[in-house]
Amino acid sequence: MSLMAVALMLLGLVCMGLAMAFVWLLQQQRLAGRLQAERDAQRDARVKELSKRLDAYLTGSVRMGEELHELRRTVAPLPDKLNQIEQRDPSSLSFTQAARLVGLGASVDDLTQSCGLTKAEAELVSRLHQSRLQKS
Repeated sequence: MSLMAVALMLLGLVCMGLAMAFVWLLQQQRLAGRLQAERDAQRDARVKELSKRLDAYLTGSVRMGEELHELRRTVAPLPDKLNQIEQRDPSSLSFTQAARLVGLGASVDDLTQSCGLTKAEAELVSRLHQSRLQKS
């Protein structure tokens, strides 16, 4: 066997080794591509789920803001109404005293019995002064 034949055999073995390495690397690349595609699909599903949650939270926040605005609009005239009530009936126990009783924990029934207020008046005084206490 000549030196040239040995060199060609050696070159052939190197080429076969390179071809096998190429095939193995190609398989590894395809496997990595499939795994990446699966991870991408999982990530996309998670992003979609989080997007839906965010939309739900935003919708709830907007609805809550609208309800809060409506509540503020409803409660805003209460101080003026209370002043009108206090000025209207000076002969009964003062509404200031009723407000103090609310501050001490008096219930609506307590106010109607001890101050001679109607149930609606007692509820108004109770709600107004409880909201003032909560703000303080």
